[in-house]
Amino acid sequence: MRRKFAPFLPLFLFSAVLLHSGVAFAAENPMNIDTGDTAWLLVSTALVMLMTPGLALFYGGMVRRKNVLSTLMHSFSAIAIVSIQWILIGYTLAFGPDIKGVIGNLDWAGLNGVGLMPNPQYAANVPHLAFMIYQAMFAVITPALISGAFAERMKFSTYIVFTLLWTTLVYDPVAHWVWGVGGWMKDMGVLDFAGGIVVHATSGFSALAAALFIGRRKGFLKEPMPPHNLPMTVIGAGLLWFGWFGFNAGSALSSGQLSTLAFVTTHAAAVSATLTWVVIEWRHRGKPTVFGAITGSIAGLATITPAAGFVSPIAALAIGVIAGACCYIALNAKSVLGYDDALDAFGVHGIGGTIGTICVGLFASLLINPAGANGLLYGNLKQLYTQIGAVAVVAAYSFVASLIILKLVDAVMGLRVEDGHEETGLDLSLHGERGYYL
Repeated sequence: MRRKFAPFLPLFLFSAVLLHSGVAFAAENPMNIDTGDTAWLLVSTALVMLMTPGLALFYGGMVRRKNVLSTLMHSFSAIAIVSIQWILIGYTLAFGPDIKGVIGNLDWAGLNGVGLMPNPQYAANVPHLAFMIYQAMFAVITPALISGAFAERMKFSTYIVFTLLWTTLVYDPVAHWVWGVGGWMKDMGVLDFAGGIVVHATSGFSALAAALFIGRRKGFLKEPMPPHNLPMTVIGAGLLWFGWFGFNAGSALSSGQLSTLAFVTTHAAAVSATLTWVVIEWRHRGKPTVFGAITGSIAGLATITPAAGFVSPIAALAIGVIAGACCYIALNAKSVLGYDDALDAFGVHGIGGTIGTICVGLFASLLINPAGANGLLYGNLKQLYTQIGAVAVVAAYSFVASLIILKLVDAVMGLRVEDGHEETGLDLSLHGERGYYL
């Protein structure tokens, strides 16, 4: 009899959890909900979700034609993989009740206790579920960003396992350190408005580890590997820019003054970085390129992310100039140093997130956001040291932890596709499809 009913045990357990959750929902009285704030947060959630398909197009256009579908698959599969992980254990590890400043406990596993009433420790005017699903979209896009480093050469089965392990062991703990109630970085005063540390530094330095560990693509620096479809990449960049308003302005968790500020600073840094990149490239290479312009825009967006709600629009323009110049140098150094970060995940997100986090320590002002801090330009050297220390620790942790995860999955499953599959292209060899029938 036990064997007969064993296959149904997971269904029984799921039903029990579902019934338990239903009782919790029915008992709640959403009297404290601000409908305007809730509407803005849900719209922002949709905007951030759209960024991952946008990233798929951005990355997909940059690879060779034979690998376009496999690259798109990295981002689209991350939506499903990480969302399920987040609902089951990710959210409670990142934002659940604190365990010694390091990680959340499992009280909210399976969203137990996460219902329609606000949680005043995170967002006092919106349903707890709204905050949860908004944060889920941040968790989704972060490992998708890493995939740019190993595009065109990683097994898809290994990518799935890597994404699950990385989200659980890197993203969730760092999110708790910086944003979780009781997180040790949060308690020491680290400021990260929308994910310069949590999203861009973690993904960027993990991408560097992946690029170094998996090795170069065949023919790298010996044969041309230009983007196969720049219009697709431009569309992806446009969707990313569009979604970034939800990413940064939505991080105010309300519709009002702070979200307006973050919206404006986001755009200011993006346009400033775009023009800076174009001017530098024009002077350096003799011609301004579309690819350079869109790369500059993403660099500006990544760099303003940690500072969006703490700095003025003029400071955001300055941050954009710094982002455009520094990320341009980082991308051009790649060929000199010889590592193959295929789609520049480290050069844009690792460098951008690091610079942006440091810029918070320079440009932040209590006059702009009383809930933040003053930076160096307003007489507070300590905040600069705090920001530098935090991003350095997260960069080191992300790099080392990612190397360990990569070594583990390589030993168990193998990391890289076979030589013949790489030459044929991953679309046919791994997915049995072609992106184009021309």
